[in-house]
Amino acid sequence: MGGGGGSDVKNAVWMRALMMAGLILGIAVASYVGLGVVAAGAKHLTWEDEEHHYDEVKEKWQAEITAGNITSEDESNEFYKAKEEAHHHEIEAHLSYLTYRVAGLAILFVGIIFSAFLVISGVMNSSQPDEHHDEHHGHDEHEHHGSASPIIFSFGCLLFLLGFPDFADALHGLMMGSAKGTIGDMSVSMIGLTVVTIGVANWWREDLPFNGYGEQLATSDPFAGQHIRKAGIWVFLMSEVMVFATFFSSYLRMRTEWCTKWAFDKGTCREVDVNGDGTFDVITRHDLHPDYVLTASDYLRPGGAVGTGDFWTMLPGAVNTFALIISSYTIVLALKIAKSHDYKAPTGVFGKLMPTKKAAIRNYLIVTLLLGTMFIVLKLVEWSHLIAEGFTFSGAGETASIFYVATGAHGVHVFAGLLIMLYMIFKADTVEWNEDNAQGIEYFGLYWHFVDLAWVVIFPAFYLY
Repeated sequence: MGGGGGSDVKNAVWMRALMMAGLILGIAVASYVGLGVVAAGAKHLTWEDEEHHYDEVKEKWQAEITAGNITSEDESNEFYKAKEEAHHHEIEAHLSYLTYRVAGLAILFVGIIFSAFLVISGVMNSSQPDEHHDEHHGHDEHEHHGSASPIIFSFGCLLFLLGFPDFADALHGLMMGSAKGTIGDMSVSMIGLTVVTIGVANWWREDLPFNGYGEQLATSDPFAGQHIRKAGIWVFLMSEVMVFATFFSSYLRMRTEWCTKWAFDKGTCREVDVNGDGTFDVITRHDLHPDYVLTASDYLRPGGAVGTGDFWTMLPGAVNTFALIISSYTIVLALKIAKSHDYKAPTGVFGKLMPTKKAAIRNYLIVTLLLGTMFIVLKLVEWSHLIAEGFTFSGAGETASIFYVATGAHGVHVFAGLLIMLYMIFKADTVEWNEDNAQGIEYFGLYWHFVDLAWVVIFPAFYLY
């Protein structure tokens, strides 16, 4: 996204990043207190009550079995039905608690990262006096500079991934309310994120003053005459297609070659010579059932195989699908307005929200950011429900691994896009986007549309099929 050259940016502009960071952090903390503490606390009390009630009903059921009045196999008696109903309410109460707890923690975590990016970028880029900036102003206005940001960014990613297993355990423990993992386990990954932030802050400093002049053009086929940054983003997206193709190929191999619950119920499981000795049998890969494997859709689909799937378990994924589709539309609207020469404010409510071209671009980008953030929050809520219902690496094996790696990789791409979008909002509110430098929004839009398109394929394949 970055460019080089352009007008100088005063320290007062960079300090506005601190104001944005304070606003975002305040909203995140308030959301965490409201959702993760107050609402989750009330839901936790309800969960405890339902758990206590389930234990009482279960004891009565077991007492009747001990007395010989009923058998454990008899599912028609009132004691068994009362036990199952109490267990259902206990599960619902637990999932309701997780929804508010995880949503609050997710918003807080995202808000802290957003604020950290803004604070570090603002402090780093305002550390030099304005006089120093003025000394270098003007002589390289049209020069396109090289950048150390990718190297810094890559080193930060290396540190983050080195500490990621402990980071994931600690984060899982915090969100699920268990003692698994500590804050110290997150240290290596947090250092990596800090280095990533420094690399991004350096990129902000390089790109913020870019006013659209000095773009380098490709001189050789097949991109001759095209902006190098645009050609680069298309090459990057082609490599991303190959990355996600590996996820889909693994998933399709599992769904077509293994006997899933869906295929088992329809009697279409294919028998193969598993051991190569002429004996044919159904392919199985699940420890909990000898005949079929359970996939994420079995937990998420209404009337799912494990008895937990209903409309509400499918809802987060469905909402996320519409959120990304709408966010692609809002980023297009931001680009359209940035490239317009004669912006006219709309009438009615939208006119009050977008009275100027600057405000319109900024607000459409903010809406895009909010929709993407909602995607991340709902994704973590959905994961917490799946884990609580038993769809884990130890419980579901390869099927869970394929699902979490594919949807997790997509979530990382969404989150990376949100960090870029955060900068774009900052630029919209300060230096401003216009018809000369709007290509930055255009290039980011290509990436965001790819992320959207990938999810449009992931949702029906992993959730509905």
